[in-house]
Amino acid sequence: MMSWLAATLLTDAAHAESFCDALLEGGALSACIEDADAGTPQERPQFGEPGSVHQPGWDCSRIVALFEPDADISGAIALASAACGLAPPPFTLEEVAEQNWVQLTQSQFDPIRISDRLWVVPSWHQLPDPQAINLILDPGMAFGTGAHPTTRLCLEWLERNVTPGASVLDYGCGSGILAIAAARLGAGRVCGVDIDPHAVAAARRNAEANGVDVAFADSAEPLAGTFDLVVANILANPLRLLAPAICAHLRPGAKLALSGILSAQAEELAAIYCPWLELAVAGTQEGWICLSGECA
Repeated sequence: MMSWLAATLLTDAAHAESFCDALLEGGALSACIEDADAGTPQERPQFGEPGSVHQPGWDCSRIVALFEPDADISGAIALASAACGLAPPPFTLEEVAEQNWVQLTQSQFDPIRISDRLWVVPSWHQLPDPQAINLILDPGMAFGTGAHPTTRLCLEWLERNVTPGASVLDYGCGSGILAIAAARLGAGRVCGVDIDPHAVAAARRNAEANGVDVAFADSAEPLAGTFDLVVANILANPLRLLAPAICAHLRPGAKLALSGILSAQAEELAAIYCPWLELAVAGTQEGWICLSGECA
């Protein structure tokens, strides 16, 4: 079985990316940047809503570079350091054994029970309850595996509100899980839109795997018509900006569900959507909430 060597060293945010590039130029198979303070009170997240991260990178950055076992690692690090105008830093080496990465990744995803009759099941798993509504989904780059509280909140809301033949719009569809769930729950016309073409492609594949007819499209394309139910599981910032666009698809008497919202953001979001309908908290999990309301 083949193995590689992982070299780990520390630098700062100003040099981390250029150091990685220089290591790759010097023969590293891969190089990644991590927060050296991860798992401590000094850990600094680098994800969030658009515009929420103003200083990308970590002051104390850990670089992990993968090399062939016979590579001149000391020489590669010395050359990379010189290219960045730095003295060669100390580093540690660790052997990395070959693994079945597909099997390892799959082992991290188990079926998720949403309710007594609704499950999210990775395609390689046996159905835990063949009599239930099983949403077959492969985890991928598109958001929405059912594991995140906001996705579960929206799935629970759909289960309570989808009626036979109802029309449903999933605004910001990600993996397509909400639109697919709506179709499996008995909805009629179901559409999903997303700004990310990779998400649209993933959603179409997932819909095919579940044997449902859902129209997925780029959100930049015109979408005609109004719907009985509209669900948007995005984040607070996009939900603020997209309020007119989302509400334009609500027909009289329609219901709207918004998620991707932290509890502290609920009041502000409800005020923004007030010109169209009154929103109230429909569910909460782990600090996240789902707001919902019905048009007059």
